Amino acid sequence: MLPILNEHYYIDLDLINDSVTYDASTSGDSEQHISVVKYELIKIMIDVVLSESEETDEKLGNKSNLSIPFKLAFNTLLNNKIINKY
Repeated sequence: MLPILNEHYYIDLDLINDSVTYDASTSGDSEQHISVVKYELIKIMIDVVLSESEETDEKLGNKSNLSIPFKLAFNTLLNNKIINKY
């Protein structure tokens, strides 16, 4: 496992599924329904986190030059427990 910002993180796939799906039993459908807005936002934030190309020094931690989109996406995913410490 590779350290990220001196910690080990993982993406909770089950929580992503739970976050984007909603119960449509009121309409009588047995199909799975998702919130397209939540799905797209989570998808974009994960893409930003996984595609960060800035070289960072793991020892510097918060003093490294991470981009604002990376920081915002990472913190949002961490706050919503989609990214968790291992």
